[in-house]
Amino acid sequence: MATGGCLCGAVRYEVRGPLRDVLICHCDECRRWHGHVSASTASRRQDLVLLEQRGLSWVQSPASDAEARRGFCRECGSSLFWDAPARETISIAAGTLDGPTGLKVTGHWFVSQAGDYYELADDGLPRHDRGRGSARR
Repeated sequence: MATGGCLCGAVRYEVRGPLRDVLICHCDECRRWHGHVSASTASRRQDLVLLEQRGLSWVQSPASDAEARRGFCRECGSSLFWDAPARETISIAAGTLDGPTGLKVTGHWFVSQAGDYYELADDGLPRHDRGRGSARR
């Protein structure tokens, strides 16, 4: 069972099921939300159990095609979750997991929106211009 939480401990969770491997998102919203690219895993919504949530707040993700909201700790500012109501899964910021995770990065999303201040590494992983669009290398 995986566990994790925010920097200050005002949000703690456990995942009582499998985690998806990590996807790197380069979209404008994720870069603004995380301060750089987003590295996220995901679990089935019912597998995510909040053990401590006194600091958890939600904000709508304004440009989200999925009408998603983003969860964060209002006490320390840690970015934690991305939640699209129509999906069965919830995304979890991989950096908030307690290690070791056993996860690996499996692809890049929204590379068409990558920042101009960095280059995408030639890591051989699939690259998608949009979230679930065509892959390119």
